[in-house]
Amino acid sequence: MYEAGRAAALAPVELPVEEADGLTLAQDLVTLTTLPAFPTSSVDGFAVRGDAPWTVVGKVLAGHSPAPLTGDSTAVEIATGGMLPPGAEGVLRVEESRHTGDGRITGRLRETIEWRRPGEEAELGELLVPAGTPVDPGVLGLAASCGYDTLRVHPRPRAALRVFGDELLTQGPPGDGRVRDALGPNVPALLRRLGCQLAPGAVGPVEDTLEAHVAAIRSALAGADLVCTTGGTMHGPVDHLHPALAELGAEYLVNTVAVRPGFPMLVARVVGDDGRARFIAGLPGNPQSALVALASLVEPLLAGLRGRALPALGTVELAEPVPGRGDFTHLALVHVDAAAGTARPMRHVGSAMLRGLAQAHGFAVIVPGTSGEPGARVPFVPLPLLPGERP
Repeated sequence: MYEAGRAAALAPVELPVEEADGLTLAQDLVTLTTLPAFPTSSVDGFAVRGDAPWTVVGKVLAGHSPAPLTGDSTAVEIATGGMLPPGAEGVLRVEESRHTGDGRITGRLRETIEWRRPGEEAELGELLVPAGTPVDPGVLGLAASCGYDTLRVHPRPRAALRVFGDELLTQGPPGDGRVRDALGPNVPALLRRLGCQLAPGAVGPVEDTLEAHVAAIRSALAGADLVCTTGGTMHGPVDHLHPALAELGAEYLVNTVAVRPGFPMLVARVVGDDGRARFIAGLPGNPQSALVALASLVEPLLAGLRGRALPALGTVELAEPVPGRGDFTHLALVHVDAAAGTARPMRHVGSAMLRGLAQAHGFAVIVPGTSGEPGARVPFVPLPLLPGERP
């Protein structure tokens, strides 16, 4: 999935620095000047030349270019961030200075230098942040401090959702053989957390006919880089996703995965008349299975589309036993206790259940032919959560 996303990575765009938060650098961030660009005082005090006591001959404020300091035993008052005058030999902290009876100042300079030298943080042309780095407030501030007005970044992929199933309700409580659509609100929220921009348009439920499925996917593809569908990934009497993909000329990249829950997940690729690849992610209709598909297939695909590195999986220590699933990989919902550094399996984890999902942080990976024993350290697939929501 990641390699497929990388091959179809979205063309970079140039955006104002303040609009680039959350996107991905498409080129290396290098210094446009030395940092700092000129010597600056790191404290409030006096820039001095020669020996004490010093005669104060002026003032330097931040944002101004001072005249040289040429006279022996002279000083200028200077604010933090102010440009050090040429000829200055030291900076005396204001709190360590005192006035003499004849109007001069005196004090003892510290052995440590109280100003920042040009290039102290970075030299001209030095690599600060490589391409592929997520843009966060730290990167934004660094770019601005270097003098960047715009950044070249990969844009957010556009994603659309189409929900299949005549049995679904979009309002009110379930009953009379119909269930409430949980994925209609759930999946878009997760896609936003994965860095997507949601394309406008109807979500569903889409009528359970082949013609309706084809029309729904085709309309979504017209305005999206990724179309997620829910339900219809099997081959039941009203499962029309596979025939719809055939009619659209889609190429399977993944068609079922040996994992429980979520095994009937799929991703297909459609190449448009413009030559661009677009993707269809078939999420199973059961909520937990849909989340498995998002976390294991869609997240790496989107990382490639966004020009980012493949997300690295961490590990967790199991606090309780977790059963295996025979020849299948078991992705077991867990709650991670950050203080204890352990993960506990959730209750209410049937494929159609959401109660366990609502309190979970991700999935512990139990490889085929094994079971998870207490104390074992196993791979961990996090749910697509906001940074503050992760343990």
